[in-house]
Formats: sequence, C-alpha cells, structure tokens
Amino acid sequence: MEQWDTPAVLIDLDVLDRNLRETANRAARAGVKLRPHTKTHKSVWIAQEQIRYGASGITVAKLGEAETMAEGGIDDILIAFPVIGAAKLERLGRLMEKAKVTLSTDDVEVARQWSSLGRSLGRDVRLYVDVNTGLNRCGRQPGEETAELVKRIAELPYIRVTGLMTHSGHAYGHDAPEAIREAAKREADDLVSTKVLLENDGIAIEEISVGSTPTSKYVADVAGTGVTEMRPGAYVFGDGGQWKMGLIGEDECAMTIAATVVGRPRPGTIIVDAGSKTLSSDLSKYHPGYGIVLGHEGAVIERLSEEHGIVSVPDLDSFRIGETVRIVPNHCCVVTNLHDKLCGVRNGRFEKWLTVDARGKVR
Repeated sequence: MEQWDTPAVLIDLDVLDRNLRETANRAARAGVKLRPHTKTHKSVWIAQEQIRYGASGITVAKLGEAETMAEGGIDDILIAFPVIGAAKLERLGRLMEKAKVTLSTDDVEVARQWSSLGRSLGRDVRLYVDVNTGLNRCGRQPGEETAELVKRIAELPYIRVTGLMTHSGHAYGHDAPEAIREAAKREADDLVSTKVLLENDGIAIEEISVGSTPTSKYVADVAGTGVTEMRPGAYVFGDGGQWKMGLIGEDECAMTIAATVVGRPRPGTIIVDAGSKTLSSDLSKYHPGYGIVLGHEGAVIERLSEEHGIVSVPDLDSFRIGETVRIVPNHCCVVTNLHDKLCGVRNGRFEKWLTVDARGKVR
C-alpha cells in the first residue's frame, strides 16, 4: 500500500540508481572526472551514492550547502559561487579545516578577500577562475581577457589558481543534438585555448572543468581535448524540461509528483492539490504548462496558486474526485528545494524517505 499522502515528490530509486551509474560510466569512459553539482538533490545520501559510483568530489552553489555536505562526511567540495564578506569568510575558514575546498570567482577583488583569509589561516586557498562560454552570467571572456585576470589573481599571496571552469547552462536552450554537441565543444575549446595562453606565460592550470547536464551527454566528444572534469547536476532526477527537449527519455525521469484530484468545478477543468509550493512556478519552452500529467496527453497545468493546480483537460469524465495523478515537473532542482523530504519508491511502493539536508541553504 502507498505510504505517502499527496502532494508528494516521488523518487524512483531504480531510475535514480541507473542515472547515477550511467553518468559515472560515461565520465569514466571519457577519462574525465565527475564532480556532480548537488544543488539538484541537496541530499547527503545521494552525494554519497555519487561518490560510491566514482565521483571525485562534489560541486555546491552556496557555502551553507558545503557545510551540510561536509558534516555528512563529503571531504572534497567545489563552491561554484563567490564567497565574500566577513561573516562568510569566518565560516569558510572553519569549513576548510574539515574538507578540501576549492572556490570560484571571476574578480580579483573577491580573490583578494580570500588571500587575506589564506594569510590568517597560514595556507593557500585553491580556486577556479570562472569563464563565460555563452551563458553570459559569471565569467570574463575566454582567451586574453581571462588570461590577464588569472595572471592578476595568481600574483596574490596565499592564492593558488588550480583550474578554469565554465557553466554552459545556455545549452538548455537547444533541442537539437548537434547544437548541444557544439556547445560542449565550444566550452572545451574556450577553456583549453585559455589554458594554453596561460601556460605559455608559465602559469600551470591543472583542471579544466565544464558543466551542465546537456553538455555532459557529449563528454565523449571532448575526450582527449584537455577537459579534466565535468559538473552535471540535474541528470540525477531528470525532469520535463530535459524530456521534452529530447535530452532524455521518459524512462530517465526519476522524479514525479503525486497529486490528488480535489475538484472538477467546471467542464474542461480539474483541480489538483499541487500548486506552486509543490511544482514551483518554472515553465518550459518545450511543453505548455507547469508540468506533464502522465497518461493524459491533452491535459495542461495552465495555472497555479500556492496550493492549487488548475488543469485544463479535454475529457472531464477521465478524472474522478480522489484520483491520484502523476506529474513530471518542469525543473527538478527547484522542486527539491521546496520540500523537506522526498519519497523514495521502488516498483511503485514506498521504500525510504530521502531527507533534503541542504534545503534552504542559500547563504
């Protein structure tokens, strides 16, 4: 018998395990280290599973996530976000006593704060320099612009630049395999060419770290180019965005939402008990509405309030009050952070709760 009430976030443990294993194997075949981003699941247990399958360490978005993972025994952590300010630097210093921490930045003033921290701790601070390869979020331009930045940062005492990194999140804007493959090649080429410039000036770069779940599918195409590490995150659960852009199949979607039909107020409309606080308000360019109702091709979750999902349906008689429907969310990462725990199921039956240990760790 089902041992959860709705709305509930269900994680198919068999699908999760297969996703973890296949991505780890893909990285190993390409000779590239896997450093998965844990912002998708925020779970110490899943991070430990990723390491069990061969991940060299993990990536986090925020210092609070890093602290949570270190408390759970994870001891090699990349924080892919600038950590600045006195309060955070004090916490960072304590974290560095527990784990091997690598930081990331695209600004010499940020690195200057870390240099002061390194002096106070009497140790070098390891960091990656972020490079813009098309997302236009963080990072300077590849080539001379980034090379000049690295030179300035490398001059700071107690600073050790160990790598170049990028995040090609713009690859989610493509639904053609060739376009995603091209994004993967570009991020690799941009970083490697920047590394060559630096090495010509006597600055050694150990790691070339690329990111995003879409481009990770094409890591074989950049094997041997100089890429040393990849940092996908959303591959663990899959979601409607990845499915409908053609990146994965439905069978790779480990996360679904169980919701109950609680109303049929008018022809063509049902109400489910999953609103924005369950599904999130993220839309997808590849599918209408706020998720995909499995088994009901014409149904569209057209509006959300906080607790209500308003679903347009072609046949009202196909739904009854009290019926449970399953929804693949558009974006798995934000759904995770809305919940304290996820319901691990196997063969449709409850097996274990997965605690979202780093939920809300935004500082």
